[in-house]
Amino acid sequence: MICIHTKKPDYSNIPKKVYDWFYTCYQGAKEEIPHNIPQPRGKLVLTTSYVDANLFHDLISGHSVTGILHLLNKTPIDWFSKLQSTVETATFGSEYIAARTCAEQIIDLCLTLRYLGVPIDGSSMMFGDNKSVVNTASVPHSKLHKCHNALSYHHTREAMAAAITHFHHIEGTSNPANILSKHWDHVLMWATLKPLMFWSGDTALLSETKKAKAPSSPQAHRGE
Repeated sequence: MICIHTKKPDYSNIPKKVYDWFYTCYQGAKEEIPHNIPQPRGKLVLTTSYVDANLFHDLISGHSVTGILHLLNKTPIDWFSKLQSTVETATFGSEYIAARTCAEQIIDLCLTLRYLGVPIDGSSMMFGDNKSVVNTASVPHSKLHKCHNALSYHHTREAMAAAITHFHHIEGTSNPANILSKHWDHVLMWATLKPLMFWSGDTALLSETKKAKAPSSPQAHRGE
């Protein structure tokens, strides 16, 4: 079962790095908010998203898989697990495609909430376990060295420049999106699954990186 937990997660311990995007091609980027949305009412809502990708998930076609989990305050409301449409030869490419998909879904989710009259509390929190992707997406002066990932690169960075999302790195063993992207067994993922299904624990603690590492497995290392 999934319990509805309306309390906002506390991310005060996560440093929010603010960068100046003025001298980049994303200058002036901002979230497009329709003028015909209703007046927001009720308590503020914070959206949280976890994203992951597994390289060479399909042994027949070579396609990677994208795994995304969205939470509204502390309640999981939507999840996504799907093979990517292109074959990527490196984890960086598959993770960037997943990050772009996650950013697109966050924009769509925020638009839906605004039309429902839900007040959104600032930028969405987005967590991923690939440090290279997080850094190149978040830091203005980072460069892309693989041109075929350019559109995913620019779309994700524009979401950062527009303050739609804040992208943060977490350890792979603490990322609940692993449930949606890898062939993890019950023993490896039970500690992460329990707070999501509200057997015990707090979903706000999923983003903490000081978790004990799960036992290693061949599938666990694939795509890290």
